[in-house]
Amino acid sequence: MDSDDARLVEGIRSGSEQAFNLMIDRHQQAVRGFLRRLLANAADADDIAQETFLAAWQDIHGYRGGASLRSWLCAIAWRKVKSAQRTWIRRRTRETTYHANTPRGDEPESSAEDRFAVRQAMLALPIKQRAAVALCLAEGFSHAEAADALGFPLGTVKSHVTRGKALLLQALGGALRQDAEKGG
Repeated sequence: MDSDDARLVEGIRSGSEQAFNLMIDRHQQAVRGFLRRLLANAADADDIAQETFLAAWQDIHGYRGGASLRSWLCAIAWRKVKSAQRTWIRRRTRETTYHANTPRGDEPESSAEDRFAVRQAMLALPIKQRAAVALCLAEGFSHAEAADALGFPLGTVKSHVTRGKALLLQALGGALRQDAEKGG
């Protein structure tokens, strides 16, 4: 590690935002360039670059100096990419499974009324259930990821998702029956 980076690391360890900003200025281009070469979407690369620097700030005490600061940052970025890919793959798998198992007729994808009914049904859920359902069913989080994000035990998230999903299906089933009765 060169002496400039060593001073930056020591400054960051002592809580200096100025040192952190200097580290970003010095290494951001390399990290973003690495990520943009890996990912097809520049916005995703930029998002992961931000996550990388945030993780570096939070774990600066974990940097041992054996490798250059730039390579340590790129290693963090690489782990963030792998994590994001696992999330993307899980989400795509869930969406594919959902679409494959959802009967489709000649109906449009979803009407404004259907979207409104879903929103109203979501708002009727207790806030903790709504949060778990939103993360797991709408955002594609695993139960473990949602538990981490919400600070709930894993079992609590699982039960919130199960109960919330049942309440949504019940509420939407009632809305769908009313539409059918109206001839809609």
